[in-house]
Amino acid sequence: MKEHPSESSPSRPTRTIENYLMSMHVMERDQGEIISARLAEELNVAPATVAMTIKRMVRDQWITGKRHGIGIHMTETGQEAANSVVRRHMLTEWLLLKILKVPFIQIHAEAHNLEHAISASLEERLVDILDDPKLCPHGNPFPGCEGVTLGWQPLSETMKGERVLIRRVHELAENNQELLGFLIQNGFLPGAKAEVMDILPFNQTLTVRLAGRDCTLGFSSARHIFVEKIQ
Repeated sequence: MKEHPSESSPSRPTRTIENYLMSMHVMERDQGEIISARLAEELNVAPATVAMTIKRMVRDQWITGKRHGIGIHMTETGQEAANSVVRRHMLTEWLLLKILKVPFIQIHAEAHNLEHAISASLEERLVDILDDPKLCPHGNPFPGCEGVTLGWQPLSETMKGERVLIRRVHELAENNQELLGFLIQNGFLPGAKAEVMDILPFNQTLTVRLAGRDCTLGFSSARHIFVEKIQ
């Protein structure tokens, strides 16, 4: 029987390193750079802990980086490991939602608990069962499928009167359980249609109508929701 590298290799990242690689993947994908201070924020750990972990990751060749967390980049091995854990996370979300019927509010956190235990053979099986999805249930792209999302823009950049289709809730919103719960409760889900009713730059808010109800969001939250204009 053919062995899968992630099952047989002792160099598969630890759970902690996989968590760092997931955050690094999102940062590098969206911003083109990895910033240690933001890692500390997103992972809710002390900057000193991040510095120590980064040093270990450089030693183990998951990343390259200069001193003080500047100029961090994933190595080819690190990028492959990041892609793997991101795929496993997103596939697990679909498994929980479609097969196990777990409530939408819970799938991100539950997938985060399970993703590290998914083997390469089970990952392949999930791809087949779930029909090789290109986006996670929140609309975020699988590694290598980023082109699917290129035409979408943050809700915070829309104009009053525009009608839009909600396509994506960014990973940063997924990681904020309070914000994610608010968005789900008010219908900000991929596939929902909405109309921008009002924009108030002086207090950084906009009002959106979904399913006949108006909901007001701050720009800081609206920038995590990506939409496609309805012509």
